[in-house]
Amino acid sequence: MKRFLMLLLALLLLGCRAVENPINGYEPDESERLILYTSHKKEVYEPIVREFEERTGIWVTVVNGGTNELLDEIEAHPDDPICDVMFGGGVDSLLSCRDLFLPYACSEDDAVSEAYRTPDDRVTPFSALPIVLIYHTKLVDPENLSGWSSLLDPAWKGKIAFADPNVSGSSYTALRTLCECIGGDRDEVMRTFADNIDGKQLSGSGEVLRAVADGRFPIGVTLEETAWKYILADNDIGVVYPAEGTSAVPDGCAILNNAPHMDNAKLFVEFILGRDVQTMLVSEQWRRSVRADVPAPEALPDANALSLIRFNYRNEIRMHGEVLALWTALTEEQP
Repeated sequence: MKRFLMLLLALLLLGCRAVENPINGYEPDESERLILYTSHKKEVYEPIVREFEERTGIWVTVVNGGTNELLDEIEAHPDDPICDVMFGGGVDSLLSCRDLFLPYACSEDDAVSEAYRTPDDRVTPFSALPIVLIYHTKLVDPENLSGWSSLLDPAWKGKIAFADPNVSGSSYTALRTLCECIGGDRDEVMRTFADNIDGKQLSGSGEVLRAVADGRFPIGVTLEETAWKYILADNDIGVVYPAEGTSAVPDGCAILNNAPHMDNAKLFVEFILGRDVQTMLVSEQWRRSVRADVPAPEALPDANALSLIRFNYRNEIRMHGEVLALWTALTEEQP
């Protein structure tokens, strides 16, 4: 409680301070800075960062990239942290690098739904992200795309938009979800899927939506929120919730050990789990909050109707490198 009151006082004091315009030559002190690595798209992180800056007076430097690319970069500097916070990426991916992150329990952890809590305090969940299938409405009859099993059908060989899971955390989660929902021998399921990808992995998760929207690929695998954003923007995109069920692994936020701007990093993690930001996720970004007191967007299916599977995160930590190594080997076999 004492720690939370100190953080709250700091937040209020920072929020009262006027911030000069950098155009006028103002150079913030190190105590006023935060370095944020994020795999979120700009439309997700920008309004959150802007609001955080306005409320606190802290200057945020943002470095954007794929989840696993950023984690690799962070991991290469264990004793000399190059950022303060990793914001984005599935908690399964972040937990695979858990030793890089500081244990930190947010003051509002109790507000997080039980389904989205992580096994320790090194990663704070941010938003719940069901994995869905998408299709181009002028190229595909949705009757021919029922679920995960469809992705193993030779009829779709070379026609599936899927990002490289070595780069994209959401694609890694999708790959694990596919294996869990199909069941059976994991390695054989991955082999069949890799063969159906036919060497046509995309460079990042954002490319999946663009590739299906412009007709380069008739179907794809992506996150629910990005699919619905494309649909609402009048793209020729349809969404399928897999018949076998799906996952809703939350993305996360984690503070680096020995973060150079530790106090500001803690303020940011408190901020993104707060009710204001979590409500904004629902009202403006078509995401599902991890808080039990913030309902999902009304237009989205109820989470109970999605047949959501739950991962054993401790097992996922152990399997992460193994799964990526196998996927790399399988895709390198492709012509």
